[in-house]
Amino acid sequence: MFKMIVAAALMSVAPFVAANSIVQEQSVVELDWQDLIPESERSRVAELQALALDHNKGQAEQLVMGDVRPELDGDMVKIPGFVIPLEGDSDTITEFLLVPFYGACIHVPPPPPNQIIHVKFEQGAPTKDLWDLVYITGTLKAETLLTESIGVESGYAIAGAVLETYDKV
Repeated sequence: MFKMIVAAALMSVAPFVAANSIVQEQSVVELDWQDLIPESERSRVAELQALALDHNKGQAEQLVMGDVRPELDGDMVKIPGFVIPLEGDSDTITEFLLVPFYGACIHVPPPPPNQIIHVKFEQGAPTKDLWDLVYITGTLKAETLLTESIGVESGYAIAGAVLETYDKV
C-alpha cells in the first residue's frame, strides 16, 4: 500500500517537474552578437568596423557606436564569445570581458560597448581553456561599465554566469 501511495505521488509530481524544466529551458534566449545591437545601428556596423581597422590613423580607439538594447535587460541569455581576463589567478578567473572575436581589446581596436559583456563569475572559471570559444549563460544587464585597467567600455554585464565550452562546429 505504501509503495502505491509513493508511486502515485511521484506520478503526480513528474508532469510538474518536466513542465518546469521546459519553462526554464525556454526562458534562456540564445543570442548572437548582432542581437545586442539596436536595429537602427545594424546597417552602420560594416562601415564603422572598416574605420576602426584603418591602421594609418594612429592609435586605434574603441568605436563609439555603442547603444544597447534596454529591452534585453533582465533576460536570461546564452551567448558564445571569447574571454579577456580581468581578475583571477593562475587557476581561475572571476571577472572578464566576453567579446565576439579572438584578440578583441588586445591586438585590435576594442569593439563598440554593445559588443562587450562584462562578466563577474563568483565561483571562478577555469583558466585552462581560456582561449577557446565559450558559452556564457546568465542574466543580462544593459549597463555601461568602464574597465579602467584597459580603458574599455562595455555596454552589457552578466552576473551569476554559467560557463560552458562551445559545442557547435
